Amino acid sequence: MNPNYYQQTIMSKSVWNKSIVFLLFFLFAFAKGNAQILEPVKWTSKIEKRAGNNAVLIFDGTIEKEWHMYSQFTPEGGPLALEITFKNQKGNYNLVGKAKEGKTKTAFNDVFGVNETFFEGKAHIEQEITIINPNLKTVEVDFDFQVCKEVCINSSKKFSIAIPSNFKMDAVAAVSESKLDETKVEGIAVDTVKKVAASAVEQVIKTDKALAEASEEIPASTPSRSLWSIFFIAFISGFAALLTPCVFPMIPMTVSFFTKQSKSRAKGIRNAIIYGFSIIAIYVILGLIVTKIFGADALNALSTDVWFNLIFFVILIIFATSFLGAFEIMLPNSWANKADQQADRGGLIGILFMALALAIVSFSCTGPIVGTLLVEAASNGGIAPIVGMLGFSLALALPFMFFAMFPGWLNSLPKSGGWLNTVKVVLGFLELALAFKFLSNADLVLQLHFLEREVFIAIWIAIFAALTLYLFGKITLPHDSPLNHISVGRLYLGLLTLVFTVYLIPGLWGAPLKLISAFPPPPQYSESPFGVGGSANSNSGSTETVSGLPAGAELGPHGIMVFHDYEDGLAYAKSINKPIMLDFTGYACVNCRKMENNVWSEPMILPILKNDVVLISLYVDDKRDLPKEEQYVTAKGDKIETVGDKWTDFMISKYKTNTQPLYVITDLEGKNLNPSKPTISYVSAEEYLQWLKEGISNFK
Repeated sequence: MNPNYYQQTIMSKSVWNKSIVFLLFFLFAFAKGNAQILEPVKWTSKIEKRAGNNAVLIFDGTIEKEWHMYSQFTPEGGPLALEITFKNQKGNYNLVGKAKEGKTKTAFNDVFGVNETFFEGKAHIEQEITIINPNLKTVEVDFDFQVCKEVCINSSKKFSIAIPSNFKMDAVAAVSESKLDETKVEGIAVDTVKKVAASAVEQVIKTDKALAEASEEIPASTPSRSLWSIFFIAFISGFAALLTPCVFPMIPMTVSFFTKQSKSRAKGIRNAIIYGFSIIAIYVILGLIVTKIFGADALNALSTDVWFNLIFFVILIIFATSFLGAFEIMLPNSWANKADQQADRGGLIGILFMALALAIVSFSCTGPIVGTLLVEAASNGGIAPIVGMLGFSLALALPFMFFAMFPGWLNSLPKSGGWLNTVKVVLGFLELALAFKFLSNADLVLQLHFLEREVFIAIWIAIFAALTLYLFGKITLPHDSPLNHISVGRLYLGLLTLVFTVYLIPGLWGAPLKLISAFPPPPQYSESPFGVGGSANSNSGSTETVSGLPAGAELGPHGIMVFHDYEDGLAYAKSINKPIMLDFTGYACVNCRKMENNVWSEPMILPILKNDVVLISLYVDDKRDLPKEEQYVTAKGDKIETVGDKWTDFMISKYKTNTQPLYVITDLEGKNLNPSKPTISYVSAEEYLQWLKEGISNFK
């Protein structure tokens, strides 16, 4: 036997094993490279026969968890709405009304300042058609849509729906509308046929619209806060209400009543505990009633309704004016008197009515707080109003229970006096500030631009400056006691309010004000994107001015010079020898705007984007048509017809992903400068800064 046989065999096996390993590695690498092409929506379609020559096209999309797809009814100026194009409609079929949608959700988008409507989990769309060509074989439909999670994808789906051979066409309806001028149907004059047909179609459309309105589901919103945060906010609000002149003085009075009227201390404690639970029961039942009567979905729809926001603005102004001492808002005295009479009966029923009397008597202080809490909690849906009322009432009830258990603690309570009115006035200022949030919501929805960002911030500066002066004793109101000095607690609160007021002032000049980002209108909803007194030329740190911008460039977010065409940006980068940052974005990409507003604005990041890179922002949802000579078909057969198609294809073919936002740093030859993390998306400012620095340091 050849002595080298075993050695050759071992070598052959080694080579074979290496080949297998290499092949597996290649397949893995290939799979990994293509795994980033996301398709969060899987579509199916079918057609169903209706009376006469009518049929219904049905499209069902299954949306992956945590993703959502925008509806065709999302308004302009917001995320990219679903667009449905019927490619072969002319001469083949007519549309009966607009496409109907299944269950959707609606939520206010503070980035775009509009109500966005979207699908979650499933998308169901139906379009009724009337077939006028008896020889029609297929219906060709294109969907263009946007689906988002932490990133957004602009996607499309082409449907070719076959007409089943068993569809029987009515002879009269199958006659093409274009031939009616030359045809008579069973001796009936053509004009008569046209009039009858037009009348029938009009009636069908009216009926269709009426049915659609009658069956339309009221959209719901995704919760913006967790139940725990709602409970915590409600508990703090209940504690604030506890410190008002309507509630605080009743603690020692009520506890003393229980301890003196009860035959034993144990019974007094028991009665006080029952009293506390009665308070909780009253407010929780109120939350339950509100949820049951209106429903979470309806209350959420109200939270973005123009008239609701205007009405609630007026209500809060009235309550704030009352808190500030102009007048008292009270429920009818007869209600309190009847509750007091029932409380005299004693026993469990009497205790329950004592709790009801407290709720009625304290209404002028607790009413606006409870109302605001119910609205905010109800807009989150589900059991949020009940949770909110549980937190609020628990804060009210606990002092009565604890002081009944330990009566000696009553001596440590501060005496009622002018400080209670101070608490009420402070709440009045807060209610006044909150009122303008509701007015702002209405203005944003209507896009009236009456209450733009600068005006809103100026109003808040005035309100909190007045509150600061009040706390420092420079302003007095009708119900205030004479003030010879201010307490240390009031001084600290005044200083805190002063700091907050000063913090608001730079917002007039474009500061992001991240502490209150949920309250004022978004930065783009302003008189000037550069703030009061700013201009396009005031982009500090920029090396260019408007008059001196290179060809194809413009000033983008925060005054950063940006190109929107890759070739223009590349030519400029070569001329100044700087790396390129590609920004694959979209006009309707929410998280793209969040990155620009919250990350690009960071002091450590903004100078880098202005001075150290050439920014090229490529909009994948740009619907402008490419010149005919620049349109093409990809290897997969996709037609590239628009500017957005071009950049989408560039992103997918080059970086194997279709999500936005997507950021890439390259050299002047298009080579990636971040080997450890070639692309980055929706991340924190810290991670983004580190990634930027790594890419720029690798530029040669």
